[in-house]
Amino acid sequence: MTSGPNPIDGFVVDRSAIAYVGDGLQRAECVLAERDGSLWAADGRGGVVHIRADGSQRLITQKPPANGSLPNGLAFARNGDLLIANIGTDRVEAMARSGETRVLADRIDGRPVGKANFILRDSRDRLWLTVSTRLEAWSNAISPNVADGYIAMHDGGSWRIVADGFRFTNEIRFDAREEWLYVAETCGRCVTRLRVLEDGSLVDRETFGPADHGAFIDGIAFDAYGNLWGTHIFRDRVFAITPDGDLRILLDDDRDSEPGKALMDAFARDAVTPELIGATGGTIAKWFTSVTFGGTDLKTVYIGNLESPRIPCFRSPVAGLPMTHW
Repeated sequence: MTSGPNPIDGFVVDRSAIAYVGDGLQRAECVLAERDGSLWAADGRGGVVHIRADGSQRLITQKPPANGSLPNGLAFARNGDLLIANIGTDRVEAMARSGETRVLADRIDGRPVGKANFILRDSRDRLWLTVSTRLEAWSNAISPNVADGYIAMHDGGSWRIVADGFRFTNEIRFDAREEWLYVAETCGRCVTRLRVLEDGSLVDRETFGPADHGAFIDGIAFDAYGNLWGTHIFRDRVFAITPDGDLRILLDDDRDSEPGKALMDAFARDAVTPELIGATGGTIAKWFTSVTFGGTDLKTVYIGNLESPRIPCFRSPVAGLPMTHW
């Protein structure tokens, strides 16, 4: 980690070298990669799509089906089941690869979970959940004045809230030693981090990198050098924050567009509308949400997104930090 020159120095994505995987996907918000080259993508039809290394794919829907199911964040359980933060059912769920689903949590600390966004498993088999907001209409939380997001943790006993007061909590990641937990605050337009204590408590909250990206941050992921990669949703950019906190734009499919600027101007006034959001989006894939390192060498980067039937991918000069399931 962080030894020698940074491998992303001078790197930008060659747009002509971007390839695509998958077909007919719906809302591939989160993507998981396995060693065999296969991918698992959240799908708006109430399940996940398994995309094999040979390009064949299969939609697996949850059984029994749940009204409004909208899988958002995914992680692998130790036994290979899919852990799902379901922003449609406001639950944490576990789904076998055959589709059978059970509820892990629909209440935390005696209250409904809220808008479950992302789930992560650490090396000690603890589960970490982000909830973006407790508002029923999550779109009302796209505001500079709402900070009701939180992080909960399950350590084999029960779920408990370990940090709150976030501005639309989105994806989270640990550094290589699991000493710090990094949090994408979508409506804070920044990444914050908290020190992880032995019992899972989170302390010493601070901003990592720029205090304001001027864009909504959605997904994040570390590479093996220690750069934190991420996406700017609606501006459709892939960025990286170096270990020193410098922001690098690696792929820009917004190019300072008028719709992108109009959305950010409206956000500052707390005046975001669906029409302003709908006008944004690039041409590679509309509304970048996440970055996933995969391939046998962990150097293929997949871009999760909300509005494209395919997943763009490109080659990175540095491997991703292996996730717990790797």
